[in-house]
Amino acid sequence: MRAESDALTSGAFTTDAPGAGSGSEQARARALAERRNLPFLSLEEVEGLATAAAGVSANFLRQARAFPLSDTDGVLLVAIADPDNAEALESLEIACGLPVRVGVAAAGDIDAAIDRACGGLSAMGRIVADLDGGGPADDDLDQLKSQASDAPVVRLVNHLIEEAVRQGASDIHIEPFADKIAVRLRVDGVMRDQEPVPKRLGRAMVSRIKILANLNIAERRLPQDGRIAHRVNGRPLDLRISTLPTVHGESVVTRLLDPGAGVRSLSSLGFDAAQEAVLQRLAQAPNGMVLVTGPTGSGKSTTLYAALGLIDARQRKLLTVEDPVEYHMERVNQVQVKPAIGLTFATVLRALVRQDPDVIMVGETRDPETADIAVHAALTGHLVLSTLHTNSAAGALTRLMDMGVEPFLLTSSVRAVIAQRLVRLLCRACRRAEPADPETLRLLADAGLVPVAGETETRAAVTIHRPVGCPDCGGTGYAGRVGIYEMMTMNEPLRALTLQRAGADAIQAAAVAGGMSTLFRDGLVKVQRGLTTLEEIQRVCDVW
Repeated sequence: MRAESDALTSGAFTTDAPGAGSGSEQARARALAERRNLPFLSLEEVEGLATAAAGVSANFLRQARAFPLSDTDGVLLVAIADPDNAEALESLEIACGLPVRVGVAAAGDIDAAIDRACGGLSAMGRIVADLDGGGPADDDLDQLKSQASDAPVVRLVNHLIEEAVRQGASDIHIEPFADKIAVRLRVDGVMRDQEPVPKRLGRAMVSRIKILANLNIAERRLPQDGRIAHRVNGRPLDLRISTLPTVHGESVVTRLLDPGAGVRSLSSLGFDAAQEAVLQRLAQAPNGMVLVTGPTGSGKSTTLYAALGLIDARQRKLLTVEDPVEYHMERVNQVQVKPAIGLTFATVLRALVRQDPDVIMVGETRDPETADIAVHAALTGHLVLSTLHTNSAAGALTRLMDMGVEPFLLTSSVRAVIAQRLVRLLCRACRRAEPADPETLRLLADAGLVPVAGETETRAAVTIHRPVGCPDCGGTGYAGRVGIYEMMTMNEPLRALTLQRAGADAIQAAAVAGGMSTLFRDGLVKVQRGLTTLEEIQRVCDVW
């Protein structure tokens, strides 16, 4: 960071006039400025941001308690409550592309200046201000329906969805507590707090969502599931709604799906060239089963869609059974399960094999019946792609045996298992290179990715990247996600262990001995490439 600490020669923003900050707050800020030999800035007359800072969000400025005043002579003048907040100043420097010169201002003055420059109320605040003071009585359904259809409540729900899309969220969480309704977004797999909603508006907001999803607004004692077809800026979205009764009201989680997003390439998902070649070969197989494993939200379905995209649908018939159908694919017959009417995975799968398919994708192998039908389909001339919830590739085999599939059927049907996790990508706008720390060096060396400890000169040149935080990434230091993978292709040693009903640890050890790269090692490769951090890898998977 090239922040300047010398006093300003211009006094355009330096004044003794009182601002929005309290007298004691201004006195503390003035004393801090004197101790640090920095100018004290009063922002009373300031109405707008520096031109270079036009793209910086008000939320970032409020969190940083900083206000970019001007950008004359190629230098960005920033008023800040804490001149030691180097990360905020460095983020502004990166976002605005100018060196920073610092002055001290009272926190209240900065807040007031941000309100004047960016609007005194947030979008949420303006919507809430349009609503009347009281919420409907708990048992007044007519009033509840009426308020749920009022323009401000409609705008409030639309705002939540639009903000989720803007931030790239996968889920919206509306969580009731004793004194407020918390709103959080899951962005890049991590929860992110949003502006809370007043408690009095929670019931109307939830009712609005339930009305759109064709759910029963009078039923607040039982969980309900529904879906909403929505559009944001002309872009269609499929919203999956789940409600859950809690002691303070109904919790609502909305999953955002973009059916028009299209299938991603394997390289964009994080597969390296060798892994991509293996998956290309598997996708062309005439029969057998390929499984993708991992926890909920680890990108399994996205990988299956990418695998389907490798298959020439003009020459082969592709059928899928899913819950939900997340992406619509050309030349692929996709079926949405509906358990309420008996249209389960097993029911659909039985029908699919009579539709003369070449390739069948089963969104999830959830139960013994589905597992049995899928395995037999793989043994009778079909290529079957499916997912399982297991922690490792080896665990998929033991999980299927636990479901009642005989080991000899697995050895004849399963071609490969891919385990995966998603980790956050470092923000390319603000990531910082630095020498690798001893722990990271040790792990990289153990994985054979850097020289051993004795070769100090070579090891000293090993560089990793760290998160910083800037307006581009919302101050988190991360933007986007990428997969880490382990690909276990079946061979004779693994088949022998499966026939012996060996445990997952024994199968995993044999796979590694046969050359399989583990999830953790694949993560270390991406740390070495500057894509993510060791902390991210450790967050989602065990060491080795």
